[in-house]
Amino acid sequence: MTTSVLFVCMGNICRSPTAEYVFKTRLAHRGLPGDFLVQSCGTGAWHTGGGADKRSVAAATQRGYDLSPHSARALSDEDFKFFDHLIAMDLDNQTQMMARCPEEFRHKIKLFMTYAPESGLTEVPDPYYGEDGFELVIDLIEAATEGFLDELESHH
Repeated sequence: MTTSVLFVCMGNICRSPTAEYVFKTRLAHRGLPGDFLVQSCGTGAWHTGGGADKRSVAAATQRGYDLSPHSARALSDEDFKFFDHLIAMDLDNQTQMMARCPEEFRHKIKLFMTYAPESGLTEVPDPYYGEDGFELVIDLIEAATEGFLDELESHH
């Protein structure tokens, strides 16, 4: 049985593609990639069809993650039904997702940082409008990925 995971941020060029590729890489390290379908998207459609932000790509590359295959897309109404887990990077995106999501699927929507409670943070901060913060984003995503994978493995 395949488990499907969708990571969601605002424009799908910084945080959610980073989460997608970190998650895929960590899945491979655990020997689980065949059991999962992992994608990312944005609540906004401004960057549809484009690649990840060059600063995200650079920071990810330094950590051994390849974001080059990424093509941004917007969240669709079908995603709520299709994906088992819809993982929001921050409260604003979670709120937007909850507003669009049919009641019967809202239990699938979670904040990513709930899987890294030791961080003391509830959100992965958006690094888009600054020149730094991309390394912090990867730190937080790596921590939350490990917590999320631990939870998924315990229920798998």
